[in-house]
Amino acid sequence: MTATSPRPLRADAQRNRDTLLEAAVRAFSQEGPDVTLDAIAKDAGVGIGTLYRHFPTREALVEAAYRNELARLCDIVAELLETMPPDEATRAWMDRFVDYMTTKRGMADALRALIASGGNPYAHSRDRLTTAITTLLAAAAAAGTVRPDIEPGDVLLSLSGVSLAAGDPAQRDQARRLLDLLMDGLRYGATSSRP
Repeated sequence: MTATSPRPLRADAQRNRDTLLEAAVRAFSQEGPDVTLDAIAKDAGVGIGTLYRHFPTREALVEAAYRNELARLCDIVAELLETMPPDEATRAWMDRFVDYMTTKRGMADALRALIASGGNPYAHSRDRLTTAITTLLAAAAAAGTVRPDIEPGDVLLSLSGVSLAAGDPAQRDQARRLLDLLMDGLRYGATSSRP
């Protein structure tokens, strides 16, 4: 460990941090940006001092909550590829992407307030998402289950469109159907030529 790298958190401190981030996502998504930090700490089962030790400002908490959701989405790629065929892993990741976008939309007001205060929670989002979908598509193309000519940015844009059109939890069946159509388009011509 170098002098500039942060010390790893103790297991209980990491648990508290993770619980606070989950509570923050719920609170900002359901109650908006004006939810009190006391309410978030109470929901997480910790004191306000614990919240402030991890997140000294409201903005720090909002940004960490958003980045944590992004990390969950992007970090699951390896696990999905280890546990299922690449095309199925890609389709499973698409469902998680819609969940992520729904959470992001729920946190929109809190994220706007963060941006207004000078923060940039989206600084690395596009790169992380592009890396995730590129990894999935490359594995599926190598397995011959999706077309090899697919642009990752096109898939992300398509997923964003599905999320905007049918991202509400009440529209989840429609979102699944749209994602199935998108996945069928990615597969078309992967192993056979067009009729």
